[in-house]
This record gives sequence, structure tokens and C-alpha cells, in this order.
Amino acid sequence: MFAHFDGIVAEKNPDSIVLDCGGVGYLLYVSGATLSMAPAVGERMKLYSVLNVREDAMELYGFHSREEKNMYERLKGVNGVGSRTALQILSSMSVRDLSLALVSGDANALTRVPGIGKKIAQRLVLELKDKVDDAQLTGSAAAVAPRQDGGPEAEATAALMALGYGASEAARAIARVAGRTDKVDELIFLALKSLG
Repeated sequence: MFAHFDGIVAEKNPDSIVLDCGGVGYLLYVSGATLSMAPAVGERMKLYSVLNVREDAMELYGFHSREEKNMYERLKGVNGVGSRTALQILSSMSVRDLSLALVSGDANALTRVPGIGKKIAQRLVLELKDKVDDAQLTGSAAAVAPRQDGGPEAEATAALMALGYGASEAARAIARVAGRTDKVDELIFLALKSLG
């Protein structure tokens, strides 16, 4: 119903932004990432939006990019993940880091998000690893290099990218062999074998 809002930032709150669009103030709940990218009060901002209708409320959610909006909608589509939980995930991880964790099967990275247990993390990986857009994985190896605690799958994915494979191709190759070993060098070997 509402594709985006383009207006003046009237308020910035810990979990929301009020955009003044033609004299009407729209309250949009946002992730920490979107909030950190918001300009100062009084400046113009565009947010892509989703209207969430429940029995007791109608809420607007705003996103700084289409990729973040698309990821939110995918997260919300997973059983057991509501609007606020999806926003919490996007506040804890960038879309790129989340995409990499999903396609590489790194459920442990997701359990570091407050409120996400092992069961929900595994469900997210299972249901979303094949639905991640290639655009959400693109970028240089340095841009998507995992943190030190990213797990062996994330390290192996970064290593394949350093060898010249695209982010999407590397992540999918590691996802195919994930679980067969927890050693980075063996994961790389198995992935390279699967790539031919």
C-alpha cells in the first residue's frame, strides 16, 4: 500500500523515526542500521516502507534500502519471527552479514542476536538460505569478510572470495558442504571440489 515515504525528519526515537510528508507525520519503526543512517532532525529522508496490519494495531516499518526491506519481509515470513523480531535481527546484523550467515548455514551467528535461540536460528537458515538475493551478497571480499567469531563456514566463504569467486558463488558452495567438517581448510577443499 505504501511503497516509500519521502519527507522531513521530524523526530528520531530509539526505535522509530517520524517523517513529515506534506504536513502529516508518519511514525515508522526502524532498525538500528536505518536509524544510524538517518540525517539530523529537519533534514530530508526517504524510507522504503511496509505496513503491518494486526487485529489491534496498524504499524509502519521503514528501511533505508530496498535490500533491507526485502530481507525484513523474508524474515517476517518465517514461522515464529514477528515484525519486532525481524527488526531486531536487522538491528544486530547488516543485510550483507545476515545474507552470508544464511547462505553459509551459520546458525551460530544468528543466535548472537538477542531473542534468537538455536531453534529459530536453524529455522531461519533452513527456510531462507535459498531465498537470499545475489545482490545482497555482492561486494568486495573485504566488505563481506567475516568477523573473527564468524565460524568456519564464514571464514571458508571469505577464503573462496579471496581466490576470485563471487560472494554468491562462494557462499553457496560452502553451504553445499557445510556440516561435513568444522575445519576451514577442509571446507575450502570440499567446496572447490564441488565447484569443479
